[in-house]
Amino acid sequence: MHKHISKHEETKHLASDVVHYREYKILLQPDRFTSKKGFLEFWDAVGKTLKKLHIKVDHDEHAADSQVREVLFYDTPQFDLYNNHFILRKRTFYEQGWPRADHELTFKFRAPELTAAAAVDVRPQLGGHDEIKFKEELLLERDKLGGMRSVYSHGCVLTSPKIELDRGIEDIAKAFPTLKKIDIRPRTKMMLVNNVAVEEVQNTMGVIHFGHHFKGKTTIAIWRSRALEKSLSGEFAFQCKFDQLDDVSQESLDLSEEFYKRVQLDCADWVKLGTTKTAMVYGLGDKQPSNRE
Repeated sequence: MHKHISKHEETKHLASDVVHYREYKILLQPDRFTSKKGFLEFWDAVGKTLKKLHIKVDHDEHAADSQVREVLFYDTPQFDLYNNHFILRKRTFYEQGWPRADHELTFKFRAPELTAAAAVDVRPQLGGHDEIKFKEELLLERDKLGGMRSVYSHGCVLTSPKIELDRGIEDIAKAFPTLKKIDIRPRTKMMLVNNVAVEEVQNTMGVIHFGHHFKGKTTIAIWRSRALEKSLSGEFAFQCKFDQLDDVSQESLDLSEEFYKRVQLDCADWVKLGTTKTAMVYGLGDKQPSNRE
């Protein structure tokens, strides 16, 4: 059973660092998603689990419409950011095959401990950040189905910031001062991780209701490496937002976790164990990161 994060827990963090999101993620075998048909077939399989647990779902009228995004990760050649639990990701949205003028830059720190994630100030020096996000991510256990583990993600999202991502680490550290605490030579080059440009195709399937106003927007996605012409992983995810986790009904939390565990077992042939999407991108080259998510 999930243990609530107490309002009185002894942790020092900013007022804005209260966990406001719970995102439940299940990685899926990429070879099941060679066309839109795979998205719909998996959603049908999920529907059987929803029905068994008597969970209400509002189906999105545009569930068959796909959104396409390009996802790029930037780091030093030695993966200094990722090995210190930081992620720097640029995401560009496409409309009718063309990239939009604006893009989204996400900088985050991710760790298994709430206190460790809360202690890192991810706010950018340049200001103007769109949002600080502190979320609990529920992930598959590494080696078996039907379980879950938590990591805490503390990040900020910026829209089209004027930051040169492929210059030196000192330029990135000026934008995100918390990186100055990492022992990296100031002029260390930043570069595209493993030269991988990810094409993400995502469909929003609907909203799952767990009762007492606890609900999650639900998506199915596939990540593909453009350079390798290779599908990396699919993902089924639903994200619930709230003001305080302590205020969420325990009954609703229990039902969300029961569904998360049950759908892994019911859709076992679809599930991919042992990694995260980000870890897959970092693992594509000759050099392997020391961070094991």
